[in-house]
Amino acid sequence: MFQIARILAPTDFSQHAEGALRYACGLAERLGATLHLLHVLPDVVPVGPEPMLAPALPPEYYSETEAQSLEALTKAVDPSWGHPPSLEFAVRWGGAVEGIVAYAADLDMDLIVIATHGRTGLSHVLLGSVAERIVREAPCPVLTIRSL
Repeated sequence: MFQIARILAPTDFSQHAEGALRYACGLAERLGATLHLLHVLPDVVPVGPEPMLAPALPPEYYSETEAQSLEALTKAVDPSWGHPPSLEFAVRWGGAVEGIVAYAADLDMDLIVIATHGRTGLSHVLLGSVAERIVREAPCPVLTIRSL
């Protein structure tokens, strides 16, 4: 029997992600699963007129940004959405798809619940889809929640 004990809900703090997070909270409560909230911060590459002379960001930038993101994650769940037995919060650096897939693999997630913006046609071709890539690359099942 397939058991879901660990659910990953990645978020970019958008309205779309909030809908998926709400769904993940209720699902985690119903299944008695631990809910992992993840935010992936994009790598920052300082640029300047001469790439070899671009200034490096101070280490405080990274630690402060990570701390702010962790704090935002702790406030992202509304108690009216459900009460998962356990909540875990994490911040990773890098590409969204790579960060989410790596986290899911590293912590042996049973399910990923992610929002999809529902793009179609040319915008989908040009912009791609984070959710679609996660569905293809994830080490576990992925439940996509389409925003209305």
